[in-house]
Amino acid sequence: MAPDSLAESRQAVQAAGVATVRPPVAVAVDLRVPMAAPLVRQRALEAFGRIDILVNCAGATKVGDFLSFDDADWDDGFALKFSAARRLAAVCWDDLKSSSGNILNIVGSAGRTPGADYAIGGSVNAAMLALTKALAARGLQDNVRVNAINPGPVRTDRHARRIAQLMADQAIDQAQAEALLRQSFGVTRFGDPEDIAALATFVVSERGKLLHGSLLDIDGGLTKTI
Repeated sequence: MAPDSLAESRQAVQAAGVATVRPPVAVAVDLRVPMAAPLVRQRALEAFGRIDILVNCAGATKVGDFLSFDDADWDDGFALKFSAARRLAAVCWDDLKSSSGNILNIVGSAGRTPGADYAIGGSVNAAMLALTKALAARGLQDNVRVNAINPGPVRTDRHARRIAQLMADQAIDQAQAEALLRQSFGVTRFGDPEDIAALATFVVSERGKLLHGSLLDIDGGLTKTI
């Protein structure tokens, strides 16, 4: 997240009525590199003195025809999303154990409903869901809650680029492109980042204390399986 975005986030929190809030700390690292996770932990402890919540939400995998992917594409997909989450969980585990904290993995609907163009994303997300369950089992011993959220289509910058590409490829306007994309996903609406943030806030809060090892879909009905 860029520094200006962090400043905007802090202003939004203050405007919501929080009298005192520590400024966010931006750590510019490549989470695919093994030494990045210890550095993120160190900076968090230096800034805040403890770690209560770890949210893993980094990583976007390559989309396209399975036969077009090479080993580098697969390695990159797992390195940024899966391996980074695994390393961060490992290096922060004792801190979370001390604080009776939370891990929340932001995964994605392709982990349960992979499509032809989501071979990498579906595989990585499925691995993330399995990791969530494994860590939740360990968390029962150490009083660390571990859960996952599976967002469906959400209005992000990536979503906007896909809409723009559809508009260009098919010579249609934005409303038509959005309708076409909704139809392809089998949903009636797209989510907003605030929808995911609201659920994430609930899950890691005291109100979500009975959630442990839960894999929560928030996708507008995209996931049709049990």
